[in-house]
Amino acid sequence: MVAEVARLTVDVRGPSGPRILEDVALSVRAGEFVAVVGPSGCGKSTLLRAVAGLLPPSLVASGGSRIDVATDGGRRDVAWMPQRDGLLPWRRAWSNAMLGAQIAGRDEAAAKVRATELFERFGLAGSERRWPHELSGGMRQRLALLRTVLADRRLLLLDEPFSGLDALTRRRMNSWLRDVDLVGTGSRGSAVVLVTHDVDEAVLLADRVLVMSGPPGRVVDCILTRAGSEDAARGRLLELLGV
Repeated sequence: MVAEVARLTVDVRGPSGPRILEDVALSVRAGEFVAVVGPSGCGKSTLLRAVAGLLPPSLVASGGSRIDVATDGGRRDVAWMPQRDGLLPWRRAWSNAMLGAQIAGRDEAAAKVRATELFERFGLAGSERRWPHELSGGMRQRLALLRTVLADRRLLLLDEPFSGLDALTRRRMNSWLRDVDLVGTGSRGSAVVLVTHDVDEAVLLADRVLVMSGPPGRVVDCILTRAGSEDAARGRLLELLGV
């Protein structure tokens, strides 16, 4: 198991702070792509932050919460990609990509070999020396994802990475991400958790879709998206979300 969360309850710190998550459970196995959907304000991003160990000081998990995540050298073996690409404007595309491996302390020579392969695989070959402002929105998001993958962590947490793109570019990115086999990019058996508001995106990309309600955020169902059952999964998700 790459990650397992049980009885996760998160409150805003203070005697009368509102509850953000309540008794949430999540398990992720190696080679698995899990999506999390739910209405705005139900705590989806907070769940990712809790798994990554990045809860802000204003939030606190209850004593009964349990979060077990694969580790590497005593640290959580997790890479987190937020909604904004976060590319550094003073670094070219190659240098931005390599930042993930550098921060994770990966071998530089091995990371360069892997980066060359991933620039090709991610459709960015030939753009290595371009500045961020010279890249399209879709290219920027692919570069940010490549940087996340180069950290070579076992668990990738993607927090609505395509939410800022126009509808057409987003659909293209979804098709590309489906074909790129993101769980196969890690060297040690990786897994992906994607937070999204887009039901079609969840059904297209994920093996399982965790459905949340709230606030406070609770898990109400887990839908399998087997090949051939996409329409049934989509219908059930829309029903649960009240759409």
